[in-house]
Amino acid sequence: MYGPDISCYNIIMGELNDNINNLRKEYREIFSLSADEIQNHIDKLKPKNFNGELFEKYEKNTDGYFWQKSVLEILNNDISKEIYRKLNEILAYRTKFGCVGCATCCNLACSEFSPAELKQKAEDGDNFANQFLSVFIPYENKEEAAKIYPEYIELLAENGETNVYFYHCPKLTKDKRCSDYENRPRICRDFPDNPLSILPKSCGYKAWKDEIEPIALMLHAMLEIVEFYSEKLKSLIKD
Repeated sequence: MYGPDISCYNIIMGELNDNINNLRKEYREIFSLSADEIQNHIDKLKPKNFNGELFEKYEKNTDGYFWQKSVLEILNNDISKEIYRKLNEILAYRTKFGCVGCATCCNLACSEFSPAELKQKAEDGDNFANQFLSVFIPYENKEEAAKIYPEYIELLAENGETNVYFYHCPKLTKDKRCSDYENRPRICRDFPDNPLSILPKSCGYKAWKDEIEPIALMLHAMLEIVEFYSEKLKSLIKD
């Protein structure tokens, strides 16, 4: 298998490490701003002269009950739809960029699931797991993967990502080209489909990620908050 030159490792991994730390700090700040924005929407829906809190249990057809219903409706029908619309716009904008053939994603694909777990998920009908197993095969162990990208393995460990499994594509040629490019599956065609992925500077999509990352962070933070509020409210107002 072939990967980036060893002489580039320290530069690439230093950038990735800085990016992870900055991302965490930025996300905390954006999460707080997103929570305030959603709270403003909730406060506007609150009945006048009503002193109750959103997550209290109210009798059916009371002011508190109708407040909770109206908040749940705007979260699911307005805010959530707008979040997903903008996320789709981000993914559509990705088509303005392209792969430059660095082969990083082919040489060291990471998953939180073991080969056995992926196999079970595929048997249970998980399309992503099925596609993943059709492309990648696991390294024998972490030490084998570390020979390809030692600094990346260390970086994951430093950031608490220890339960990670590593895979590679056997169809990659010595000149870092896909030997079955025309038949590559959707997961390869769509990579990277997560605007918050950690990408090396050599990746052709790095500029896309850097450009849209702030709005992607905001959208993911808002989505996380919306899902939390929705689940809490559903448990309180279920008939």
